[in-house]
Amino acid sequence: MLRIAGVLAVVALGLSAAHTKVNKHKPWIETSYHGVITENTDIVLLDPPLVALDKDAPIPYAGEICAFNIHGLEAPFEAVVLNGTSGEGQLRARGLVDCELQKEYTFIIQAHDCGSGPGGTEGKKSHKAVVHIQVNDVNEFAPVFREPQYRAAVTEGKIYDSILQVEATDQDCSPQYSQICNYQITTTSTPFAIDRNGNIRNTEKLSYDRQQQYEIQVTAWDCGQKRALHSVPVRIDVKPVCKPGWQGWNKRVDYEPGTGSKQLFPKMHLETCDGPLSSVRTTVELQTSHIGKGCDRETYSEKSLQKLCGASSGSTDLLPAPSAATNWTASLVTDSGRDSDLIFRFDGRQAAKIPDWVVPQNLTDQFTIATWMKHGPSPGLRAEKETLLCNSDKTEMNRHHYSLYVHNCRLVFLLRRDFTQVDTFRPAEFHWKLEQICDKEWHYYVINVEFPVVTLYVDGVTYDPYLVTDDWPIHPSQIDVQLTVGACWQGGEVTKPRFTQYFRGSLSGLTIRPGKIESQKVISCLQACKEGLDINSLESLDKNIKFHFNPAQSILVMEGEDLENMNAAVRKVSYINSRQFPTPGIRRLHISTVVQCFGEDTCITIPDIDAVVMVLQPSEPRITITGVERLNLPASDLRAPEGVALFQDLHIVSTVTREIIHNLDYCDVLVLGEELRPEQESLQLQRSTLLGKHLDATNSTSGVDSMSNYEQVIRQVRYYNWRPEQLAERRFRLTCSELNGRYTSNEFNLEVSVTYSLHSDTDLHTASFFHKRFRPTSLTSRSPPVSFSGMPSAATVVIVMCIAALVVVVVLGIYRIHLTHQQEVKLAETAKEADATWDDSALTITVNPMEVGLGKCVEGCYDEEEEEEEDDITSAESDDSEEEVDVQLPRMQRQSKRGQNWDKTTISY
Repeated sequence: MLRIAGVLAVVALGLSAAHTKVNKHKPWIETSYHGVITENTDIVLLDPPLVALDKDAPIPYAGEICAFNIHGLEAPFEAVVLNGTSGEGQLRARGLVDCELQKEYTFIIQAHDCGSGPGGTEGKKSHKAVVHIQVNDVNEFAPVFREPQYRAAVTEGKIYDSILQVEATDQDCSPQYSQICNYQITTTSTPFAIDRNGNIRNTEKLSYDRQQQYEIQVTAWDCGQKRALHSVPVRIDVKPVCKPGWQGWNKRVDYEPGTGSKQLFPKMHLETCDGPLSSVRTTVELQTSHIGKGCDRETYSEKSLQKLCGASSGSTDLLPAPSAATNWTASLVTDSGRDSDLIFRFDGRQAAKIPDWVVPQNLTDQFTIATWMKHGPSPGLRAEKETLLCNSDKTEMNRHHYSLYVHNCRLVFLLRRDFTQVDTFRPAEFHWKLEQICDKEWHYYVINVEFPVVTLYVDGVTYDPYLVTDDWPIHPSQIDVQLTVGACWQGGEVTKPRFTQYFRGSLSGLTIRPGKIESQKVISCLQACKEGLDINSLESLDKNIKFHFNPAQSILVMEGEDLENMNAAVRKVSYINSRQFPTPGIRRLHISTVVQCFGEDTCITIPDIDAVVMVLQPSEPRITITGVERLNLPASDLRAPEGVALFQDLHIVSTVTREIIHNLDYCDVLVLGEELRPEQESLQLQRSTLLGKHLDATNSTSGVDSMSNYEQVIRQVRYYNWRPEQLAERRFRLTCSELNGRYTSNEFNLEVSVTYSLHSDTDLHTASFFHKRFRPTSLTSRSPPVSFSGMPSAATVVIVMCIAALVVVVVLGIYRIHLTHQQEVKLAETAKEADATWDDSALTITVNPMEVGLGKCVEGCYDEEEEEEEDDITSAESDDSEEEVDVQLPRMQRQSKRGQNWDKTTISY
């Protein structure tokens, strides 16, 4: 037994030793593998195949392969043993592999044998082998264009190699499926083609006139012949041949009155066709010569404008509107425009004599002559003198004391002094040569005389004479002088006195003011345009832009070096019209541009452009006068010292579509029917009523002022009648105007009736007597009714009593007339005392004898004794009186041997 046990122990030890020696070798695999896997599958095809060999084979376990281990950072693969004896294995993905996420993988693999037994103890590992896996792509994505749409522009008449390039992409990972192999235009019948690279070209010359825009559809294929799911639109604009010039402007710009400054070219820009420019100079000109007197100006009367501008008082209007009081202009040709702008046209055959009572008698060493003039070149080779204003001898001789005339497009002012003023050789003729004199445009001329210095203003700009000639003064004589407009009067040295040196052109607002000269500020105001060019948001204008306006702001010049800054500057150019009621119609615009290029004498030419500003019709005001239209007044009120206020309840309103400050420039109070009889009635206005207002009292209240001020003044107009018993009723008419008659009010009629007191039989019978004398048709008998019977004796008694009563009435009437006459004498004396201190410096008194207005006197209502007395008062009047007196609206002027004279002692109608 012992022997057998020992043998078994020896055998077991021998087997253990033998097994240990069997697993002597490591498994063997290739040093590297290359594999391919198609995306979205899990099997990897390796080259060479995955096989592990072990030299211990065929010994169980020692010669068998139990596993393949992968070493790598998150490699999505695993290796499995297909046959442990043969060592064959397989590599596969643990999930779906996406080529677009990762195209290749690299990792390490090792083989393990089974060791010495089933537990794999004492197993051995092979060397490490590198595995490189490539993921094969599948054409799963279609081409997609990079842009949702494409746009390009071409110039007409050219063939392009490439107008633009479209580009599509494919998200597949392989070159075969991710590359775009072909593009195609799917729109039929188009003059375009596309190549493999997506370049689009035109196959024929395009015409802007035929078609300005094309839209085509383009698709793409990848190299796997997969087509894009959506085509892409391509828009091609055809531009005309590039022509340098301004673009993006409108030919007409509408301007609504009252809107302030409006941009003329908000989207305009300069096309230079890529020319390299060094500077741009643009001139914008507003052409308004056809509007009024050269532009939109206020069309108030010359007198009202002078008040508004603060001009010195005392000017004489030599070309007023024709009327009975100013009839010397009635024979002249007038051209009143839509704005009631009074213009006189002279064609070389008309002239006017200024009445002596209008002419300033002493011009002194300081005076001003002003006028609007529009004049062109004179016909003929040798032009004659054309006289605007001339003061010459009325008879016997032909001396020109002073005159203003045009000769060969030169303006000449002649001033010959009398020997009584100067006895030496002194300046006498002053010559100016200016383009404005013959350019057929309106200009405002002012001659300021501070002898011996004479200064000319044209449109507010001063000009010194280029030539001054001297002459001897005129010898004194007793010959009367004649002032004329439009020609010169030749009263002597000819067979028949006549006009000569006729003027050809247009004049307006010709005034002469003795004793004072106008300041440049006032002159600029009188000729100022109310419309012009402007720069919107001037503060935002680039500092490198230079700009300049002419004085009338009708021309604007802008200059800059940067094209974009110039475009921005031109877009700020605006039109402005500050009139409340501007003249509607067209204003023309002319824009000219000059460019300079770097180092070149010649450069591109920018065409001029023309546009218009259309000033729309303003909302016209409707002036309405309302108030009490009938007054029943006791006779005692009319005889009272304070008279009667006629328009105490007057209201003047204006209706417009929008709120504005609205003015009036005159109101007329007319007497309808029988004229006022100055010996017994008048209209009066207190001087204090006019203080602080731009108003005068004549036969109308005039001056530019607010409606409220006009209301206040007209409410103070008072009617006086010292003999109301001679009057049954009076009718008055009131009308008002804005802009010199452009807009007029309704005609407001007021009827004044006189009532009489019945306190005594004397008053009753006296009133009845005067009613029968002056108004028999309106008589209403206040006597008790008379009854007649058939008895002759009773009739006889009644007749006798009536005769007796009639005698009593006549006697009482004569007595009453005597008393009234005594009262009238006292009132007249009182009025003369008040009139002697009246200051009429703030009033201009004019009366139209052809219209029954505000008191008139028929010829012969004064005798010569009264005339002499009033002339004495006139010569003694004081211009510095500050007393408050009643303004009696003026009586009619009278003809005398010396001509017409103002009755300045009374301001009564």
